[in-house]
Amino acid sequence: MNTIIIKVDAEKLRADELDQAAEYLRSGRLVAFPTETVYGLGADALDSKAAHKIYEAKGRPSDNPLIVHIADVKDMEKLAVDIPEEAYRLANVFWPGPLTMILKKNEVVPYSTTGGLDTVGIRLPANKIARDLIAQAGVFVAAPSANISGKPSPTQAEHVINDMKDKIDMIIDGGRATLGLESTIVDLTGPTPMILRPGFITLEMLEHVIPFIQYDPAILMKPEMDLVPKAPGMKYRHYAPEGCLTIYEGDTKAVIKAINREAQSKQEAGESVGIIATEETKPYYPYGTVKTLGSRWDEASIAAGLYEILRAFDDMHTAYIYSESFADNRLGQAIMNRLLKAAGYKVVNID
Repeated sequence: MNTIIIKVDAEKLRADELDQAAEYLRSGRLVAFPTETVYGLGADALDSKAAHKIYEAKGRPSDNPLIVHIADVKDMEKLAVDIPEEAYRLANVFWPGPLTMILKKNEVVPYSTTGGLDTVGIRLPANKIARDLIAQAGVFVAAPSANISGKPSPTQAEHVINDMKDKIDMIIDGGRATLGLESTIVDLTGPTPMILRPGFITLEMLEHVIPFIQYDPAILMKPEMDLVPKAPGMKYRHYAPEGCLTIYEGDTKAVIKAINREAQSKQEAGESVGIIATEETKPYYPYGTVKTLGSRWDEASIAAGLYEILRAFDDMHTAYIYSESFADNRLGQAIMNRLLKAAGYKVVNID
């Protein structure tokens, strides 16, 4: 398959620039496009065959539901039934934006899109290119992250090209995804609203709108915990680099000392080593290749840079990667959720 790649600028977007991409979506083809979170791999959400193509291109397990992207809040009522009042309140505050709501699906949504479930995840993205494309195509767009299943999510078009070129019909290069973390997922189908995946929209932000929301206990589960995530896709390993990633948590000085000890040992054995640090701690790592996620005082930068760093270590074929823990900031749940899955829950507690 010859993948067409087009470059567009959201600030100078012409109406005709997305014509071909919109036609591709209408005809059941696959189009990767930018959102504010990560790049998505889109297809007509109501077309079973098109949805199957997404699973095939990504190598994605068939029981892992696809999030359906819409261009207007009113579209929620065309995809879901028995919509609770909380959904409208959340939509009023957080849409367009990085929030996915799980609702009871309308019969028009095929089970191939929902992973066999009677529920559907719905999101109204904030990215102008994404919204214009969905509106112009005139179809609802199922769009998981545009990467090979299990690899770090793509935040730039070049990541999508590396993973998906010649596997899909088109890639829209719309620049870097600004947030760099997938949407927060909130399940509204049970007696208590529940966060199934943490993201840029935090528990504290959601509590201002629906006070009784809580986390799925399995979000930050450890291997020894016998918990099954409520969201089927969360049981799989995600965001994983090629190298062996280990997370160190505890007192900062003790963490730095422990990482340096391991990095020195591996480097002296001839292995390639990578370290994920912050601006504050970077000077204290003399071994390996040190990459910084930003400052602990700028939590958004930490979230936005995570996948890019994991992919950079892949490009370098780094054998061992050591990361500090980031559970102590506002986005800590979201960041640690991704890091834990990327590391296969390999954590060393220095305390």
